[in-house]
Formats: sequence, structure tokens, C-alpha cells
Amino acid sequence: MEKIQSFKAYDIRGKVPGELNAELAYKIGRAIVKYLNAKSIVIGRDVRKSSPEISDALAKGINDAGSDVLDLGLCGTEMIYFGTPFLNADGGVMITASHNPPEYNGLKFVKKGSVPMGYDSGLDVIEQMILKDELGEMPAVKGKIYQKDIMSEFINKVTTFFDPEKIKPFKVVVNSGNGCAGPALDVLEKYLPVQMIKVFHDPDSNFPNGVPNPLLPENRQPTMDAIKKNNANLGVAWDGDYDRCFFFDEAGNFIEGYYIVGLLAKSILKLNPGGKIVHDPRLIWNTVDIVTKAGGEAVVSKSGHAFIKQKMREVNSVYGGEMSAHHYFRDNFYSDSGLIPFVLILQLMSDENSKLSDLVGQMIKSYPCSGEINSTIPEPAGKINALKEKYSDGALNELDGVSIEYPDWRFNVRMSNTEPLLRLNVESKNDEKLMEKKTKELLNFIKG
Repeated sequence: MEKIQSFKAYDIRGKVPGELNAELAYKIGRAIVKYLNAKSIVIGRDVRKSSPEISDALAKGINDAGSDVLDLGLCGTEMIYFGTPFLNADGGVMITASHNPPEYNGLKFVKKGSVPMGYDSGLDVIEQMILKDELGEMPAVKGKIYQKDIMSEFINKVTTFFDPEKIKPFKVVVNSGNGCAGPALDVLEKYLPVQMIKVFHDPDSNFPNGVPNPLLPENRQPTMDAIKKNNANLGVAWDGDYDRCFFFDEAGNFIEGYYIVGLLAKSILKLNPGGKIVHDPRLIWNTVDIVTKAGGEAVVSKSGHAFIKQKMREVNSVYGGEMSAHHYFRDNFYSDSGLIPFVLILQLMSDENSKLSDLVGQMIKSYPCSGEINSTIPEPAGKINALKEKYSDGALNELDGVSIEYPDWRFNVRMSNTEPLLRLNVESKNDEKLMEKKTKELLNFIKG
């Protein structure tokens, strides 16, 4: 079957203009209206140089197909997740390539009610419509574009997740990476009794301080430096479309997303006793331990936003977390957010009168982990089979890639959807040296 290169498992993403351009965006606009039978679609865009052109073309396609466009302008992905149900639209499209380099752009989609739309839930149909030129007749009456400013309503929604009277007057470094988070933080700031020290705050399509991707170790230094310089209580950095946030403790240490899942689960279960918490299978022991101790029920799901959101809806889960720093909330249309985790961590630090380092310290000691390590190798599938054979004495689980568990350590290895990569995660029980030894052993085998 013929394919369009930029159509991926969860979204559309590619280099501009070779893999994604105005012509393709126009066709996507027409196809999405036909597929959703839409009367109105919410759109928004990130700060990239190519975003306005792609947004205009997408809007024209939507209008030509007879649907109205509710345009949020420059915004974060979670504003599309909020805006689609809030404005009672039939779907939503965010123009963003998140943390990818500046020459990339992309589109993320949701259906009515912010139900996710991936390749196996609609994008495949849209791709075939475009390839077969089956975009439908253009109606005599075209749709219109309406500019919508919903920032204050969106931030009001975020404020329902914390009690401003109980938040302590922390000093917090916030690093927007010159992405889209700055304007939202400026509004949220009015509701929080904290002092924000703003780093790379203004949206800038040139990304003068590097692409906003806090997962790259070299991008973390400015946040660490600002924490130390200002003697701050906490540091938070966002990716370009701010649907993910990354935390640093008061000493400037980067905290792995895995431990934040445990903290947020604990925080959410305080308000929802006995609730179900969905998590991904890459690293699990700390999450299961925390959730069980807090009286909740841990439910494992294949990683990726479409799978997590589907599982959350299935089991009526209050919160879902991935170690990749995607955090999902039932009371936020089962959608991921980069601002809600920020306010929940502030609330937890205030409630427990604790530093972030104290809140995660025991977790890190009890369940040391490698963090995700990517290895580019020629034949990932063959290597996964070899790993299954080598570690055949362990307990095997193939829900997502391959997880193999022993009494005191475990690992998960997955193939990338888009590149010849293996992604490895290793954890142990209360034994950092064992975790490091096994990580080294596995990497030597993978690269050997």
C-alpha cells in the first residue's frame, strides 16, 4: 500500500517543505472534514517559522470542505485538547513538531471530545483519501474562520487542580525554551503565590537557545544554573508545545520522569482514594509500589498517548503517566498536560512540607533506573530475538517491546516506530550497582 512519508503512528511529522508543506496541509484540511463529517474544527499552532503557512493552508482546506475553523493562534497542544470539547467542536488539530529540530513541523489530531486520533484510528483513512484524491465535493457554501482567545478559560481549568491558599511562596525557575509555554505561564502566575524566575521565556521561532527539548542533557544546564544562582526551590522546563514538563530539584538535579509518575500518582490518589492509575511498561516497580501503598490500583498499558488514553477510558482511571513525561488526567478530558503536573508538584511540596529532593529521594534509592538509552543498530528486530534467547530464564512480557524480569532487576527494550533504534530501560530493587552493571551488560550485547 502506498504511503505518505510524514504519516506516523501518532501524528503527522516531517521536514518542511520536502515531507510536509502547504499543499499537503490543504489536502489534510479537506480530508479531515470529510472523515469527521465536521461542522467546526479547532486549530492552533506552535512557534515554528513554518507554522503560520501550514496553519493558513490547513484552515483553507477545512473551509473549502464546508467546515468552520476556530483558530486559537499561537498555543500549546493541551489548549487544543481543552478547546475542542470546550468549544464543542468536531475535532482539533495542533500544528507542532514538539521537540524536533526547527526544520521539522507536524500535526496532531483529536476527534470530538478530544478522543485521540492516530494512524490506526483515522490517520490511515485520511492518508488514503489524499493518495486516491478522494477529498469529496466542495460545497457551494464554504466555512468561515473565527479567531478564538480561550487562554483565561484554559488557565481556569488548570486552577481546579490546586488550592492557591495552600501553596507555599516558593521560588521557581520556569524555562519555556522560547517555545509556547511563556504566555500561559504569565496568566497562571496570577493564580500562584510563587515567584517565577523566567528563563528563555518569550516565544521565538529562531530558537536562539537551542530547540526546546529538556530531554537533551545539554539543554538542562540553563535551568540548573538559574536554580543555583537564585537559590530556587524548584526548576521546571517545557518542550516546544508544552504538553510535557521536566523537573529539577532545589540543588539543580534533573529528576527522571519515571519518579514524577509516582509523585503525581500519590498526589492524585489523595483526592481520589482507591483510584486506578495507568502507567507504561518501560519502568514499573516504583509506580506499582507507590500506587499500592496509597491504596490505588496500578494498571499497565502499552506506551504512547493513544494507548494510554484508551486504557484510561476503559478502566475509568484518574491519572495516567509515562516515564517520557507525558501525564494524563481524567478531569482534563483524559488528555496530557504540561501545566497540571507543575501545579500538582507545587501542591504536594506544600502539603508535605518537603523539598522535591526529599519527595523523590527514597524512590530513587529503592528503584534506581538507567533512564531511556537509545542505540542505533542495523537490525533491531533480530537483536530483540537474541535478547529474548539470552535472558530466557527471566519472566517474559511482550505487551510493549520485550520486558524481562528477575527478582531484583528487570529491563524493557523496544523498537522505535520511525528509526532503526532500540530503546532500553533498566531498573533494580535497591541496588544501584546491579542496575549499572546490567545496563552495561545489555548495551554491550545490543551493540555487539
